[in-house]
Amino acid sequence: MFYHVKELQYNAKPSQPDPVYAKKLQEILGGQYGEMSVMMQYLFQGWNCRAEGKYRDMILDIATEEIAHVEMIATMIAQLLDGAPAHDQEQGAKDPAVEAVLGGMNPQQAIVSGLGAQPNDSIGYPWTARYTIASGNLLADFRANLNAESQGRLQVCRLYEMTTDPGVRDMLSFLIARDTMHQNQWMAAIEELEETQGAVVPSTFNQKYEKQEVSYSFMNFSEGEDSSTGKWANGPTLDGQANFEYVQNPKAMGQKPDLQSGPRYIHGTSP
Repeated sequence: MFYHVKELQYNAKPSQPDPVYAKKLQEILGGQYGEMSVMMQYLFQGWNCRAEGKYRDMILDIATEEIAHVEMIATMIAQLLDGAPAHDQEQGAKDPAVEAVLGGMNPQQAIVSGLGAQPNDSIGYPWTARYTIASGNLLADFRANLNAESQGRLQVCRLYEMTTDPGVRDMLSFLIARDTMHQNQWMAAIEELEETQGAVVPSTFNQKYEKQEVSYSFMNFSEGEDSSTGKWANGPTLDGQANFEYVQNPKAMGQKPDLQSGPRYIHGTSP
């Protein structure tokens, strides 16, 4: 069960309208790494969780917080759009859509959403569920979550640098701080799972069925050998099962492809 508290989790009050910046802010609302993506990703991970109860509880705690972040950003966007389109454009631009384009704002925010936020990214591409990951394997999912929070925090930091509005920056500073916590949260959960389940996903697959001769070989498939100095090419592997091997000149291990001619009804080209 969910219930709504009328007050926002944190303030979302710009100092003045800025419809152009509202368009930019759409990225952290409906973009690939925006709040809508992590909200839906975490909700489905939590609802589908079959692991120990503390994981389901933790996932749904953060999922519900992300709903609050969606509300904050949507509220900020709506206020940034107050009074838009700006009325200092060319006198001939009487059409609000034309005026919006001339002013650099998203015309759909004037035409479609009535000066409100949309479930789209900063160029108007609709949010899609394909942005989300909920596989049922918590270690795989938590690593995806860490990536999402890393990319999301990066984008919020960039948006912080793109405005001088103290109200907008105040809200963004809160989101940046929460993303700091969420990255640490997922790193802690990942470490905990790795201690009990191992580092490689999935841990339940019997390794005797994989081609173990190449399980820990780093293969040099590009010019130069700078990669040979990395931790991934020498020393013990991170799963503690072996030592990395650096393969300087990897050789082809498969056959040369030789496909048969297709049947006549395919109308392909025979050799």
